[in-house]
Amino acid sequence: MKTLSLLAILLITTINVNAQEIGKIAPAKPLIQFPSNSIGVDLVFTEGGVGFGSFYRRSISEDITFVTTFSLSEAKEPSEFTRIDPYTLQTFTVGKKNRVFLIPLTFGLQHRLFKNTLYETLRPFLEAGIGPSIVLTTPYLDDQLNQVEFFKSFGKAHANYALGGYIGFGANFGIDTSRLIGLNIRYYYVQLFNDGVESLFGTSIKNFGGIYITLSLGKMF
Repeated sequence: MKTLSLLAILLITTINVNAQEIGKIAPAKPLIQFPSNSIGVDLVFTEGGVGFGSFYRRSISEDITFVTTFSLSEAKEPSEFTRIDPYTLQTFTVGKKNRVFLIPLTFGLQHRLFKNTLYETLRPFLEAGIGPSIVLTTPYLDDQLNQVEFFKSFGKAHANYALGGYIGFGANFGIDTSRLIGLNIRYYYVQLFNDGVESLFGTSIKNFGGIYITLSLGKMF
């Protein structure tokens, strides 16, 4: 009888201890410590087409990251439209005078969101930046009104200087601490200091910008 009583007491004690352990909240998993620096390339999608660029980022704190970017993309008038010559099968833009390229150099900050509520596989952020820009024009037509080949036109390129900036949001993905994969959507605004440039004959543009979707691929260190 005493043996059964001792076994019963031991069983009740074991069940009680296990129940207390099960009821305890598991300790929070520590956040992954990502490297402070990252560098890489950007693939940029704009209203004018596809561009490319590069970036450098450095963490200032757990929530704030300094970002500098440099990119090149083509800018176009909203009214531009392209046709195909039925005889040569070449494309041409009606009324176009110059090809226009936007080259912004920006310095900005990213603020990470929901750090303590989302897992590290998704790290969203808000961002803003400002900096100088070059608006580069190359001739679309020569003096005889013949279309100038794309790469040859850079031999007669002309630079115009502007100031601009952006606001946006995005996210970095994955838990790899050596590779960076990110996506962001930015709205750029760029203001020329002069009277503007002509993309189409008779139409000057002083304000550039629009929606930029950027895919970032880089290395963290």
